[in-house]
Amino acid sequence: MTHVSLQELTKVYPGSVEPSLDQLSLEIASGELTALLGPSGCGKTTTMKMIAGLLAPTSGDVTFDGRSVLKDKPEDRGVVMVFQNYLLFPYMTVAANIGFGLKMRKINQTEIDQRVSEMLDLVKLPDLGSRRPSELSGGQQQRVALARALIVQPNVLLLDEPLSNLDAHLRFEMRDLIRNLQQDMGITTIFVTHDQEEAVVLADKIALILDGRLKQYDVSSAFYSRPIDKATALFFGGQNFIEGQVETGVFNSVLGKMQLPAGCNNGAGILTIRPENIRIGQSPDGLNTVTASLSDKIYMGTQTRLLCQVGDSLLEVIANPNDVQEYEVGQNISLHFPRNALWVLPS
Repeated sequence: MTHVSLQELTKVYPGSVEPSLDQLSLEIASGELTALLGPSGCGKTTTMKMIAGLLAPTSGDVTFDGRSVLKDKPEDRGVVMVFQNYLLFPYMTVAANIGFGLKMRKINQTEIDQRVSEMLDLVKLPDLGSRRPSELSGGQQQRVALARALIVQPNVLLLDEPLSNLDAHLRFEMRDLIRNLQQDMGITTIFVTHDQEEAVVLADKIALILDGRLKQYDVSSAFYSRPIDKATALFFGGQNFIEGQVETGVFNSVLGKMQLPAGCNNGAGILTIRPENIRIGQSPDGLNTVTASLSDKIYMGTQTRLLCQVGDSLLEVIANPNDVQEYEVGQNISLHFPRNALWVLPS
């Protein structure tokens, strides 16, 4: 297992003034599964290529277990990268594709055959070793690419948008497979994705990168309950933002006085609460409850979206359809804001 450290990693491409990646610093623990999350063009893949040695940084450092690897060739870093389009050799069998890395290391064929068989079992393709990649589905090709990467027992595994080419059903299946294999083998793994749900399900920690800069690096739950700023909250589906003032644990705004959890500093701020955390009805103690006018009601199958007006503010509420069947547009309803679900962002 390998500890990966990125130290103020920066990349400015020739002909560009603005950096594609600006002073990214991360500490990725040995055996950890980390997501580099963000929209297209934010610097995720640039980061991954610099870790792999496929791209030289403009400044900064990449270290494995405290040793800089910037002068190491890609093949000497112990890093394997699985690309988005798999890059399987079409003229080779599945077994030959998986065993290719071992063959290049001049491992004897008997050991290669044994280890290929073990990998085929691990990725749940035990009977497909003799097929060609063209005879496989997209999900099966992804498994082969993963097996080819894992068989050489890399120090660091890099996955570039590993699930983007798969349909919804296969994505769920592959998520479980990747997570289980990574935990079983204990390989430090970094994957690039633009899908926040994918990052939340797979990763031990998430590095959110926006416009080439690290916004927040944390466990997945923190992005929902304690986002660092409004941009981060929006990226993770936050909708409700109310400006006001914090005074000794109380937020004063158009909503009235809201009791806050510990850790909110005094001064101007933006109160946020996720739509699914707002409760309909009075709180047991009457605190953190407001009266709102129901502006719209949208049935979405497993949930119902309510738009509620409080003064000049429009709030979004996500509720169980069975709990809000009787409510009609134009009706006044009570909304409860649980104290522990509230968070104040910088103004």
